Amino acid sequence: MVPAVYAPNHPEQKPSAFTPDSRQAWVRLLIALVIGSIGAVGMWAVVVVIPVVQVEFAASRGAVSLAFTLMMFGFGLGGVIAGRITDRFGIVQAMAISIAFLGIANVLAGLSTHLWQFVAAYFLIGLGTSATFAPLMAEASHWFERYRGLAVTIVASGNYVAGTIWPPIVSFGIQTIGWRYTHIGIGLVCASLMTVLVLVLRSQMGDDKVRNHANAPPPRVDLKLSTNTLTVLLSIASVACCVAMAMPQVHIVAYCGDLGFGVARGAEMLSLMMGCGIVSRIGSGYLADRIGGIPTLLIGSVAQGFALAFYLFFDSLTSLYLISAMFGLFQGGIVPSYAIIVREAMPASQAATRVGIVIFASVFGMSFGGWVSGVIFDATGSYAAAFANGVAWNALNVLIVLTLLIRSRMNAVRTGPGFAT
Repeated sequence: MVPAVYAPNHPEQKPSAFTPDSRQAWVRLLIALVIGSIGAVGMWAVVVVIPVVQVEFAASRGAVSLAFTLMMFGFGLGGVIAGRITDRFGIVQAMAISIAFLGIANVLAGLSTHLWQFVAAYFLIGLGTSATFAPLMAEASHWFERYRGLAVTIVASGNYVAGTIWPPIVSFGIQTIGWRYTHIGIGLVCASLMTVLVLVLRSQMGDDKVRNHANAPPPRVDLKLSTNTLTVLLSIASVACCVAMAMPQVHIVAYCGDLGFGVARGAEMLSLMMGCGIVSRIGSGYLADRIGGIPTLLIGSVAQGFALAFYLFFDSLTSLYLISAMFGLFQGGIVPSYAIIVREAMPASQAATRVGIVIFASVFGMSFGGWVSGVIFDATGSYAAAFANGVAWNALNVLIVLTLLIRSRMNAVRTGPGFAT
């Protein structure tokens, strides 16, 4: 007699493995984009609030700009730390820590009674914002293969979506309830909304919350450089391009106020700049999937320098709107290109950490550029020299990226779809 075999009518089904570029990948990407759009509010709120805080604390433009500088420093430093946490424990844990910092720090900013307290709170806001950019880009790059460049730039566009929607909201809040209550409201709303979204993302990722890179494909590009050397070169290039990028982004609101157009006009220009930046970010991802990250970065850098030079010659209201739109269209894809290059040329297991380091360099450039532009303004009484300073730094970036492009053409290897040498 054959012994009976237990065979339940409804055996437990193990969920199928995640497939890159699948519908589930796009759902994750959409959630990540919304998280980034909410979490990046602090990067743009400080730009709008600079003139008001300067008056309240009777401070110089350079002193108030330190809030942006330390916010960006916290953003960059937090990106490295959050990237390391992401590589080891997953993006959900990194996001949970950042949300706590973001909520508490915005409340502290609203309660500050001295300028140094406000500046310190923005350092914490930078830490809170960090996981919404570099680590989230690196994590999204693992969800896609064919559309990796597009996915990375879509996530990075959350930063610019925030720059599009938040400045008018913050400006309205300042005018109606004051900058203090506006910050407190931002902290409470962001912390609650982001918590819900991260829980949804966690449910979507399931057992994939901590990534296994054992079967990850090899790098697509061989630059004949060590990982550390390439990281240093990309970091220097990031600093240079972002010093140039910071001048319009950080000071356009104050610049419009100085020209007599009003702070509200400046906030509109900033919003327009970021809105156009969304278009260029997504477009650069589409382009990078076809020609590679390094050529895409070079195109964006040359175009940014071209647009920045226009600020030296035109300062009418109409021309500033047009130049701001052009600047946004040209520079939006630059920073995400670094993340794409890291994924093309470095091991997948180091992605979040290495992207975090390079983005740290870029935000150092942004913070330094925002601060030094304010100092140059204080010394000269105008922004002309600050714009010229940005053009010079941009030229350094072009030189480094051009060198990498030449090396990539000499040594490139094609190992996967969606990349052309």
